[in-house]
Amino acid sequence: MSFSYYGELCTEVYNHTKKIGQSIDGDLEYYQGKLKSCKGRILEAMVGSGRVIIPLLESGLLVDGVDYSPDMLASCRERCKERGLVTNLYESSLQDLSLPDQYEAIIIPAGSFLLIEKRAESLEALRRLYEHLHPGGRLMLDIFLPDKNFECGKWHGTSTFNLPDGDIITMESKQIEADLFNQYKVSYIKYEKWRNGTLIQTELQRYALRWYGVEEFKLVLESLGFTDVVVSADFDPTKTPTHAEQSYVFEAVRK
Repeated sequence: MSFSYYGELCTEVYNHTKKIGQSIDGDLEYYQGKLKSCKGRILEAMVGSGRVIIPLLESGLLVDGVDYSPDMLASCRERCKERGLVTNLYESSLQDLSLPDQYEAIIIPAGSFLLIEKRAESLEALRRLYEHLHPGGRLMLDIFLPDKNFECGKWHGTSTFNLPDGDIITMESKQIEADLFNQYKVSYIKYEKWRNGTLIQTELQRYALRWYGVEEFKLVLESLGFTDVVVSADFDPTKTPTHAEQSYVFEAVRK
């Protein structure tokens, strides 16, 4: 079986567990507050199926989205259409980003930037994002540190999702690689869809996570030309990072 990248079953689980407008630890309110004064175009990178972009559009902001997963984008388009929202949604990886517009602000919520597996590709993604900002434009994203589980080779307990149409999706994950020195972990996630007790669809996803230290990531941004880098914790602009269980929110400006 070949691997999917946020495929059909993953998207169904994502939509079932992360509703449109659902805030994760206060992230939606944070980005709404930071963006409310924007007059120009905004880009949500790694937009997924619309959890964040849709409430931003509904508030009157001019927001485009980009994602590498065609299944996630198809879901986002359908959800926007259902609500009568018009936006530009682009299919692209961030390291290959080449859009027709520059932006007043670019956001990457939910720690999604850490899903770029290779360090060289993550640096190229930040370069491309820099180029897509107007001078003085802001990049805003949040990251986190991984949990302390570095055991490889075992399938973890099954999660079960009961869908509105009566179908069931089960999900298991197995960590296959963990490298503390090079700061990445890789897992396989297996999705199985059941209907009336019969297995009707299977999907296998390769899930990689690359993490960065707070000061490390600040230096990365500065090395690429970003200025005025500000780091806060837990989506509270007044709170500074103090421990490893927090979310770290970065705001940086293109010269």
